[in-house]
Amino acid sequence: MKKAISARIIGRVQGVGFRYFVLGRARSLNVCGFVRNREDGSVEVHAEGEEKQLKDLILFLRQGPTGSRVDQCDVAWQPYQKRCDTFEVNY
Repeated sequence: MKKAISARIIGRVQGVGFRYFVLGRARSLNVCGFVRNREDGSVEVHAEGEEKQLKDLILFLRQGPTGSRVDQCDVAWQPYQKRCDTFEVNY
């Protein structure tokens, strides 16, 4: 079943390759959406795809790449919206 998530990741998540870590994982899981830095120092993710792949992506978001530190990962499940075709980094 297709679904969507919006996530906000807080911690040492900017300047450590977090967005490109998410980009690679999301593309390998075949989900679409975006990742971007927020002005408050957190990272925002919107992703759409099969529920299992999204659950796998959430595990990666909570882990982060080497050099990062995830203090908090807030995830909101949403209905599938078909807002995207690919996964990308937004600036």
